[in-house]
Amino acid sequence: MTAAKNTPGQKQQGKGSIFPYIAVPLCFIVSTVVYMFVFGDPSNFVDNDPSKDPIEGNYMGIIYKGGWVVPILLGMFFVTIVFIIERFITLNKAAGTGKIDEFVKSLKVSLDKGDLSSAISACDKQKGSVANVVRAGLVKYGEMEKVAGMETDAKILAIQKEVEEATTLELPMLEKNLNILATLASLGTLVGLIGTVLGMIRAFAALAHAGAPDSTALATGISEALINTALGISTSAFAILFYNFFTARIDGMTYRIDEAGYSLTQTYASQHG
Repeated sequence: MTAAKNTPGQKQQGKGSIFPYIAVPLCFIVSTVVYMFVFGDPSNFVDNDPSKDPIEGNYMGIIYKGGWVVPILLGMFFVTIVFIIERFITLNKAAGTGKIDEFVKSLKVSLDKGDLSSAISACDKQKGSVANVVRAGLVKYGEMEKVAGMETDAKILAIQKEVEEATTLELPMLEKNLNILATLASLGTLVGLIGTVLGMIRAFAALAHAGAPDSTALATGISEALINTALGISTSAFAILFYNFFTARIDGMTYRIDEAGYSLTQTYASQHG
């Protein structure tokens, strides 16, 4: 078995596969508890009665009046925050120690000197995803130098294949859970829109009430509409912003992996061509 098949990225991917199944339900449980016992605390309402209007200026009571869609939106917001933090931790770990650009430059210097052991030591010290992929290629590089009776083109192809296999194992770890943020980016707005429509239905029902309009019901309906709109837009905005941020970071790492892999094969071709 080659070194590429034992990369830390693959091990990390296996450990994190169960995380969404724990984090997502937990976020919705927490949001429900917060909605019922924090926002719905009787002290937030007139006469300590949640069925009445919120105390003037009490935003917790106002949010509570947003209705049953609020805990769903709140849970989605919590999920967004949790996975933003999770991706930050994972990608920072994948970046390794030190700057990746400096690592790639030092790698090129070591390869130009033919100092393979120094290049491997630099990978072990860097400990990032780029270093994991490059190390797999360097190990194959060393193996190809010891192989006799094999054409240079075939050896270069073997190094390229090893780098590609290592990259295939590292990328899923980098991109893991981004689909959750992408889903929430769209779903947050849609669920918020549902809450808005339900709130407006209540508001217009109050206006259509026989006789004088029920100002309390009207205010409750408008409050429900606006609260759900705000929560839905906030969730989508955070999800979109950080999804694009994380995608850009992953693209940067992928570019450096390709750059290091290209340098590896070109150095071998120039030294053994």
